[in-house]
Amino acid sequence: MPMYQVQLEESYFPAQANTPYREMTIAQVLREQAERIGDQKALRELLDDGEIGREWTFSELLTDAEKMGRALASRHAAGARIGIFASNCPEWVLIEYGAALAGLTLVTINPSFTAREVKYVLEQSGAEAIYYLPIVRGSELKPIVDAACEDLPTVTSRIPISDPAALFDGSDSGELRETQPFDIVQIQYTSGTTGFPKGVLLHQQGLLQSNFDVFQRIGVQEGETFVCPFPLFHTAGGAVSVLGSLTTGVTLILVSNFDPAAIVKAIERERPEVLGGVATMYVAIIEAARAMGADCSSVRRNVSGGALVAPELVRAGREIFGSPILIVYGQTESSPGITHTWPTDSEEDLTQTIGQPLAHMEVSIRDTGDNSVCPIDAQGEICVRGYHVMDGYNNNPEATADAVDGEGWLHTGDLGKMDARGYCRITGRVKEMIIRGGENLFPAEIEAAMLEHPMVAEVAVAGVADEKWGELVACFIRAAEGEKPTVGELRAFIRERLSPQKTPAYWVWVNEWPMTGSGKIQKFELAKAFERGEFEEQMA
Repeated sequence: MPMYQVQLEESYFPAQANTPYREMTIAQVLREQAERIGDQKALRELLDDGEIGREWTFSELLTDAEKMGRALASRHAAGARIGIFASNCPEWVLIEYGAALAGLTLVTINPSFTAREVKYVLEQSGAEAIYYLPIVRGSELKPIVDAACEDLPTVTSRIPISDPAALFDGSDSGELRETQPFDIVQIQYTSGTTGFPKGVLLHQQGLLQSNFDVFQRIGVQEGETFVCPFPLFHTAGGAVSVLGSLTTGVTLILVSNFDPAAIVKAIERERPEVLGGVATMYVAIIEAARAMGADCSSVRRNVSGGALVAPELVRAGREIFGSPILIVYGQTESSPGITHTWPTDSEEDLTQTIGQPLAHMEVSIRDTGDNSVCPIDAQGEICVRGYHVMDGYNNNPEATADAVDGEGWLHTGDLGKMDARGYCRITGRVKEMIIRGGENLFPAEIEAAMLEHPMVAEVAVAGVADEKWGELVACFIRAAEGEKPTVGELRAFIRERLSPQKTPAYWVWVNEWPMTGSGKIQKFELAKAFERGEFEEQMA
């Protein structure tokens, strides 16, 4: 499929219809694929040692998904919301499909969350049950679940998904329910500038069509195999990987826990054509492949996201796989894809841009002052409009109105530019999001937790550049009167409240702040000063 040949006169890219568009439900696609390619492998489990575990053909996947759907329908009324708190495993996929077949909404929860964070998600979403994996990477989740639900009477069921009897109980009595393409099927949580996570309401049509189009952009063919190390609680896993594979008719190898050596071992043995991962994952996989002397040449299509692909990584990808690493840009609120590079792009476009818009959606760069469309190559906010945009934020009309304007444009919070070909570049962020290893972290959430510390008077959190992770979290603190806490005490304090990836890598004491004329802390100036080594009390 060739790149779009356009010559734009302003930073507005009209929707392109170069892929088939149709309104779909997950149930419909599951049944179509079982009828067409029922004997083809649909889902394979990659174990920690790099061996293949359980497997399902498309016919078997439909059978078990319907069984799961009947079990869920026997326990939950139509439209009910259920949480899932687990690492990657086949049961996660079956629950995702089963919930759709039962007419339920799945609330995804990061398995590294603390009890406090889990409770917030369950309470804010109105979930009436939590389905959890008892142990993830040696850590027990049951105590976290119990603590989160202790004072939460709305959660009436806590079901371990490792127990088949409990998981499939009721499968002989429940009845599947018909749904519509634009019915809400998932709520995924993403933090915002307020510091409180927002529940993004995602519908089936957006999740199915947009991720079919991602696979079309990179040239994935029916019958190929895709290795997915992305976490399923994130749209890159539960949407792009799972639903892109389903709509395209691809065999999904689901990585249980990210281990680059195990992935390389599986690539050399199984010979998959497609691989996904954020940049840090690719760096680790490539390093493992070199160390093992492995043949990874079967991988002809690579998809990454979360950060621009460095030129060195593009070259390394060509060396190890014989194919470039392509970037998809998006956000949860857009199901998630917005733009994507093409396999035929130049190295400059692969490394300096985020590609052209995906099919069936409009993208524009808009003035942050008056919301008008910017001229070509002028900086503004990246905005997108189309069928795939979220229904809104759960029980948060104010935040929804801030994100989606009256003309239906979703404002991403990212600053960027568009050239006359429709290729986009990210130049900054309206929202002060930190991208650490492809995962979005939000300063306000970390700041709110740190301000609970009695020895912290003021705090500002910013991202600082890092060669491995892209960005790391730096926490700048003005201390209250008295003795300053140690780094160990600060880390212990934040870890009681937030998950590990949100824990700052650096702690910096400051006596005064760089301020704007309106009295706001200039975080970008703090980050620049940090990177110049200007802070004496800089603690890692």
